[in-house]
Amino acid sequence: MSSIKLPVGITTDEFLADYWQQKPLLIPAGIPDFNPPIDGNDLAGMALEEEIESRLVIGPDWSLEHGPFDIKRFEKLPSKNWTLLVQAVDLWVPEVAELLNYFDFLPRWRVDDVMVSYAEDGGNVGPHFDYYDVFLLQGDGQRRWQVGNICDEDDLCESNHGLKLLKNFDSVQEWVLNPGDILYLPPKIAHHGVALGPCTTFSIGFRAPAATEMLDDLATELLSRNIKARHLNDPPLTTDRVLKPISSDYINQVRSLLLETLNDDQLLGEWFAQYMSEPKYPSLVPVTDETRTTTLETNASCDKASEYITFVNGIRQG
Repeated sequence: MSSIKLPVGITTDEFLADYWQQKPLLIPAGIPDFNPPIDGNDLAGMALEEEIESRLVIGPDWSLEHGPFDIKRFEKLPSKNWTLLVQAVDLWVPEVAELLNYFDFLPRWRVDDVMVSYAEDGGNVGPHFDYYDVFLLQGDGQRRWQVGNICDEDDLCESNHGLKLLKNFDSVQEWVLNPGDILYLPPKIAHHGVALGPCTTFSIGFRAPAATEMLDDLATELLSRNIKARHLNDPPLTTDRVLKPISSDYINQVRSLLLETLNDDQLLGEWFAQYMSEPKYPSLVPVTDETRTTTLETNASCDKASEYITFVNGIRQG
């Protein structure tokens, strides 16, 4: 299996130098003759399982529901304007995990997961942005993507949707993706994708942890190690200074103590490698040839999962 097929005239080195984390890129037929390894029926079955993270986004008002779902919920869905999203499908379906091999020109440890979505006509999750890099691989059907400018937290609207939607969205580029087409989006780029009929989309996301998240995990790691303790000391004091608020001398000393503690390349390197390679769902068994105990075939053999096979066709006929 080779890497994705970049547009003519763009090498992987040129992609990394000119597009990666800088600007969007449409990659037509990025995976030629792509045959999606999973469809809406499969996703619905996965969304019945408690161990699997799933969501439904419904209607023009972007109503959000979290799984696991009951088969009866799918039977009551409208004929259009809804999306089912299932996280970390690569952990459960070996054929989806194999899609990551197409992105072997990027650090594997940066991969977060492969989220797969199924949408009926008009289905979408609203205009939004992400803090991570993502490749949007079109599976079955078509989806129209509109792409805007760089955004940040100030551009989010205050709502009860449960989704981080943009207050305003101005499209500057627009494409319709067909099976095998890929749209690359760097962090913080506004985008909005709408299904043109039933379709599936594979979202290959790359981790971009926030500094606060890393500090939280690093603090736990430091507490677990027997490292030399460094303690806060008072700067030279006077009666007058005692009665005043915390001075900049204390703040400077706190900063120095923290930086001194972190001034250990080996410690940081060991922690960072562990942190970035930790599974998104540590309790789940990774998909390998030896430990492949949870697959679609296994799910389909369960009484509960066997009920979902025809739910999409039932919705279309109803």
